[in-house]
Amino acid sequence: MSRVNETSKVTEASKATEVGKVNKPNVSGQPADGTRGATDAIKLVVLDMAGTTVADGGLVERAFSVAVRRMGAEPEAMLAHVRATMGESKISVFRHLFGGEAKAQQANTAFETAYGELVAAGHIAPVPGAREAIEELRAEGRTVVLTTGFARVTQDAILAALGWRDLVELTLCPADAGGRGRPYPDMVLAAFLRTGVADGVREIAVVGDTSYDMLSGVRSGARVVAGVLTGAHGRDALEANGATHVLASVAGLPAALAAAEAQ
Repeated sequence: MSRVNETSKVTEASKATEVGKVNKPNVSGQPADGTRGATDAIKLVVLDMAGTTVADGGLVERAFSVAVRRMGAEPEAMLAHVRATMGESKISVFRHLFGGEAKAQQANTAFETAYGELVAAGHIAPVPGAREAIEELRAEGRTVVLTTGFARVTQDAILAALGWRDLVELTLCPADAGGRGRPYPDMVLAAFLRTGVADGVREIAVVGDTSYDMLSGVRSGARVVAGVLTGAHGRDALEANGATHVLASVAGLPAALAAAEAQ
């Protein structure tokens, strides 16, 4: 056989090998060779509730003040810590403030009761455009999960009051993710595992109004970590804790995700 024929065969075999290669995504959800493809889509959107999709209107602070007074303490000295840790699991906040587990649990129960009473009295509303944004995200084929630092009973009361029980595929509270709330990434990762819609964490967007929301998104590895200015913390705090985007409200999220995918 001539050298020319041998070289030709080697070249053809090489081409066949290249054609047969599959550009499989790596663990992050990105194609292995770095090219763009179907894995560039944001498939899972994990949204916070109070302050992000649900207008808080100071309800958390009001419920906290009621709970602390029921515990025989004055809330004023504790409010700075409450504001700084907005987004954190409420039981974690009370453990810090009251020390012992029994007192923390008692205070948390008082808080959830007080917040539930405010919700039942009609002091709850969606952030303008929130429902429409969620419906648009779902119409685009994205899976939406609502998360909170509240207990399940309070989360369910909010969803019922707003008529949102069937709005999204999944809702999660800290107890649904092993007990740890934000700033840990557990609820985001629980959403990733339980929905099974994303091939990697880079196909996740995390959205919230607090520094702890941003930290949980960064720690989960989410590609988009978006802060909104309708809740507890401002632009500087959100960006300092890892926000990739800062939006006026969740109403702008569908457009922001479309822009992120186009980059």
